[in-house]
Amino acid sequence: MCLAGVLGMSSCADDFLDQENSYQLSQENYFDSDAAVQSSTSALYNYVWYDFNDKFYYGMGDGRANNITAQYSDYIYPYTNFTDNSLSQGLTQAWGSLYSVVSQSNNTINNIKTKCTSNVSESAKVKAMAEARFMRGLAYWYIGTLWGCGIIYENVADMVDNYVVPAQPRADVIEFAIRDMEYAAKNLPTTQGDKGRVTKYAAFGMLSRLYLSMAGLTTSGPYDGTNVATDFNRGSRNEYYLDLAKKAALKVIKESDAKLLDSYAELWGASTINNNSESLFQLQFIAGDGVGGAGQSMTRFLAWSTMVADTNAWGGATYCSYDLWEEFKEYLDENLGTVVDDAIRRHNSVASYGESYPELSADASDPYVYGVTETAGSQGANIKKYVIGTKKVNGFSTVNNSGINSYMLRLAEVYLNYVEAVLGNAESTTDADAIKYFNMIRRRAGVAEKTKLTYEDLRHENRVEFAFEGLYWYQLVRRSYYKQQEVVNYVNNQNRNASYYESSTHTYELSDTYVAPGAGVATATAKSLTLPMADTDQTKNPYLKTDANGNISTQPYVFGEREIDQATLFD
Repeated sequence: MCLAGVLGMSSCADDFLDQENSYQLSQENYFDSDAAVQSSTSALYNYVWYDFNDKFYYGMGDGRANNITAQYSDYIYPYTNFTDNSLSQGLTQAWGSLYSVVSQSNNTINNIKTKCTSNVSESAKVKAMAEARFMRGLAYWYIGTLWGCGIIYENVADMVDNYVVPAQPRADVIEFAIRDMEYAAKNLPTTQGDKGRVTKYAAFGMLSRLYLSMAGLTTSGPYDGTNVATDFNRGSRNEYYLDLAKKAALKVIKESDAKLLDSYAELWGASTINNNSESLFQLQFIAGDGVGGAGQSMTRFLAWSTMVADTNAWGGATYCSYDLWEEFKEYLDENLGTVVDDAIRRHNSVASYGESYPELSADASDPYVYGVTETAGSQGANIKKYVIGTKKVNGFSTVNNSGINSYMLRLAEVYLNYVEAVLGNAESTTDADAIKYFNMIRRRAGVAEKTKLTYEDLRHENRVEFAFEGLYWYQLVRRSYYKQQEVVNYVNNQNRNASYYESSTHTYELSDTYVAPGAGVATATAKSLTLPMADTDQTKNPYLKTDANGNISTQPYVFGEREIDQATLFD
């Protein structure tokens, strides 16, 4: 299990996922050099994330948050409509994929500890284990955020022998994730010889996200098992973790070589998306045929026709939600006192009638025009992000594999995490640095800059900057840790499951007969902020079944001594 998918890869080239080893390896003799140890982490960048990336990345991160309307896709609409249950499509795959990350990471760590020969340097061992702990920590953050609990384990053999065990509570899962990510931040290098591998700044960037989660889950001071917040409407967060989030973000902002790309379009260009200067972590997919779980399959579910993707394009009925469309097109910015059309980000995120996309056409003199080159979508505006055209246009995409990476962390998010940490528990902030970083993002988008920031400014900016990047739901969930009813009210007042395209006038507006919410949408409650356990997983492990009150019984995790001193982590 631990070496599945990685033995055919080498870490010697600039693209560490694109080379084949020329000799046979086994688990017993594999860890005999620094290069071999480094190669052992390669599968952590793609194979183990495949099922998560395939549909759940956007189906949950954007579908549940109502950035997407897909009325015929059963891996999206149950989550958008709050009608998901233990049998819903995607739950088993998502839980399984995230635990594949955990298991592969565990195996990598334990094999490095026990199977390395004397030829392997201590620094190579520590670096590879730090990569694995970065991945494991991120997987556990997803698990804890999505399901509100998770099974923590560090040895796969223990689970093979007995997988019927209680889950741990959410705060323990997030704490475990934080400890992993702190280890990665302390032990990863500032730069990597292989482009695309995570660095200490990727880990600090993720910590800015994880600390914001823990700030909402706890009351005061460092987490010790006794300070878990129980009032989810208390309206304030733990200042200790807000300060840590600010420090983690500043490490990236002040010390790393990361920088915003000059134009928003560059983030999504076929030749500029992979491992650019703004990317702190991407899933590293491999272009070409026959790469299986190392290929970028997500694009086929977003691309709306075979004119913009190779052969399989199943996103014709997957749309930007009306709610998000309005936020792009006619957002009433109360701070500025004007209605804002976020045209640059809208154009690159959403394909709407009359928008020209020369990058989707092989003939520069005949650019692709959405709705003119071919018929527009019948229910709304299609999703443009991750759609890069056919191989004839970009030179490398193939059927079922666009060959581009998935963003997991961009510098822009770290900027906004910093802003959120500075805003903290206040109603607004005029902090000069927070405003500077916030406005750098807005300046690139071509929208008016701000002189004061509120939560609503931050919420809006997060939504339109990262639309269809699988983030918005998690940002709403972390708000719900301390303002739960506000979040429940927010999602219940969105235009969910709405069709909104008028083909005779080529306009995007709700019909006069539309009644919100759209057909099939249930009323969200506090329970809607976490996912049900898949029926198959409940059957395998009865501890994952809910009680009469709909809760899963959990058992605290026994933590050892903290490896990384948070007081000196940022030195």
